[in-house]
Amino acid sequence: MKPFIVVCDGMDKEVFEALQAETNLEVHPKAKITQEELKELLPKANALIIRSATTVTKEYLELAPNLNLVIRAGEGTDNIDKKACAEFDVVVENTPGANNNSAAEHAIALMMTVLRKTAAADASMKTGAWDKASFTGNELANKKVGIVGFGKIGQIVAKRLAGFDPEVKVFDPFFEKSDLPYVSKAATLEEIFESCDIITLHTPLMDATRGLVNAKLFNLMKADAILINASRGGIVNEEDLYAALSSKKFRAAGFDVFSAEPLPADNKLKELPNLVMTPHLGAATEEAQLRVGQMAVAQIREYFGNNNIVNQVKA
Repeated sequence: MKPFIVVCDGMDKEVFEALQAETNLEVHPKAKITQEELKELLPKANALIIRSATTVTKEYLELAPNLNLVIRAGEGTDNIDKKACAEFDVVVENTPGANNNSAAEHAIALMMTVLRKTAAADASMKTGAWDKASFTGNELANKKVGIVGFGKIGQIVAKRLAGFDPEVKVFDPFFEKSDLPYVSKAATLEEIFESCDIITLHTPLMDATRGLVNAKLFNLMKADAILINASRGGIVNEEDLYAALSSKKFRAAGFDVFSAEPLPADNKLKELPNLVMTPHLGAATEEAQLRVGQMAVAQIREYFGNNNIVNQVKA
């Protein structure tokens, strides 16, 4: 019997067609399915390819006695219960690096949108207004930028900022020195929040980083500082974020990620005029999705064709 592959959250069209053309695999004909459809397919599934929209829980694993492999088409695996996967002998893999450039560019796009108030200006113009006075912004040039987490994405952000002549401070327990002359190490996380004009978060979500950014740090920020989060929603305490932005502890923020996704309709963050929000678009470029899909399909081939585990993520 051929391994049965289920793609849950969409895939580049050409890559999906290439996967379907694999003669030694059976692929579910839809590349995007609902949670109800997934539950119906789980008893037969040998592999799942998911993005951020699907959460793999112990409940799902109990419905999937034939499941061997879950591939996260992307890098973050906090939407997969990896301990439960280990209990059920299900291998978890990701596709590291494929989204990095897109995620870094999106963080910088959020910086520019917040600084220049372009989202609010666009919305105003579409009401028929021509209101220049309300949308005076700030330059990115010569600002002090704090990067929290200096993995691959954080490093790309630092490189892309070069043309803005910034001073960049980095907080990361594993960071010592950068080849970029404008990048230096901050002694503490508090130093970043106290001294920087722009703070951008690029840490993974794990027990040690959950709720890392909270009221204590918001109280240290400059009144005209901005905060960007294009990493993981759970890193920021959203109740504290709402309180800080409501009381103007700091100027504004741009967020691409949230603790609960999709963002609930009654979430108070939607009320904030000084918060720019996007629906987890960091990896949402054609280029990134092509790379992600190609990596996922290659890893499916390796696992079922050659019995090789690639880019495994353990609990």
